[in-house]
Amino acid sequence: MARLIYAGITSLDGYVADEEGSFDWSAPDQQVHTFVNDLQRPVGTYLFGRRMYEVMVAWETMAVTGLPPHIQDFANLWRAADKIVYSRTLQAVSSTKTRIERAFDPEAVRRLKASTEGDIAVGGPMLAGQAIRAGLVDEWHLFVVPMVVGGGTSCLPDGVKVSLELLDEHRFDSGTVHLHYRTRS
Repeated sequence: MARLIYAGITSLDGYVADEEGSFDWSAPDQQVHTFVNDLQRPVGTYLFGRRMYEVMVAWETMAVTGLPPHIQDFANLWRAADKIVYSRTLQAVSSTKTRIERAFDPEAVRRLKASTEGDIAVGGPMLAGQAIRAGLVDEWHLFVVPMVVGGGTSCLPDGVKVSLELLDEHRFDSGTVHLHYRTRS
């Protein structure tokens, strides 16, 4: 059975984007990016909301020749994975191995988890919030950046309580900290 994994880069005060919608402050350096790549290797399917897909789809056609190996590696991981985009408004996708679903269906995701060999990653805090509320998230990878942004798009949904077990933590030279949790049953 595949694990559903939520991974996100967040400020110390819990935001993935600031009040202006910017997330420039969260760009991973080579050390963090390489670590993220290694976490993404078992992922066979990405679940995205429209906004996160529109950010990430650049990896589909980005010219990576001559770029650092960690960038090339992530582009290859992205291109190899299946992608499901949940959107009521997106008319077409611009990446291969991608389909659109009009609504998030927790039962369909449960069936996907049961029938998929590779892990499944949910990207974007809004869609992840739906998966968290439905009790679907098995593991959490949060990268806490040493930055306080004062408001914006929250990394985690309001009004949800989930008991977690800390599996690992890692501190990077940049001051970013990776926290790896498993959802307790």
